[in-house]
Amino acid sequence: MKIYSISQLARLFGLSRSTLLYYDRIGLLIPSARSKAGYRLYTRNDYDRLDQICTFRNTGMALADIKKMLASENAPSVKILENRLWEIGQQIADLKGQQQVIIRLLKEMTSDVYGPVIDKQMWVKMLQAAGMDESAMMKWHAEFESRSPGAHHDFLLSLGISEIEAKDIRCRSRRLVDR
Repeated sequence: MKIYSISQLARLFGLSRSTLLYYDRIGLLIPSARSKAGYRLYTRNDYDRLDQICTFRNTGMALADIKKMLASENAPSVKILENRLWEIGQQIADLKGQQQVIIRLLKEMTSDVYGPVIDKQMWVKMLQAAGMDESAMMKWHAEFESRSPGAHHDFLLSLGISEIEAKDIRCRSRRLVDR
């Protein structure tokens, strides 16, 4: 059976010795044995457990949750993963909000350099000047939505439209396509 020293195991996973010492201290990864000199020794089972720990850490999961995951049956594990997925969704939404603020600030700060920014009002006026009525504009949105939903969403937000209004336009566009 393969036995790993703390340094060997740490190196295999790209971790520091102090990380493994900490995992031992909190009971997350306790070595299976000790040498006569008191050095920590890890088995293949310990290696596999550390592999699971690293997989869970790559999700951004807290060590306390990882400990629960490894100690529990499927039901609590599923709940922990669902909670983490929800947290990530919230973080993504927060980041998208921050992204929109930065885009708006960049537009404001560079409008003198690049000319006026096209907003919703200007876009609607240009489409009307091209002869499009409300129905034709919705057909245009429906076509955009069916061809590239993500780009359509980004385009709407670039016009300064709120997230709620953009979702509403996209929803109405999808209904038009589904008819």
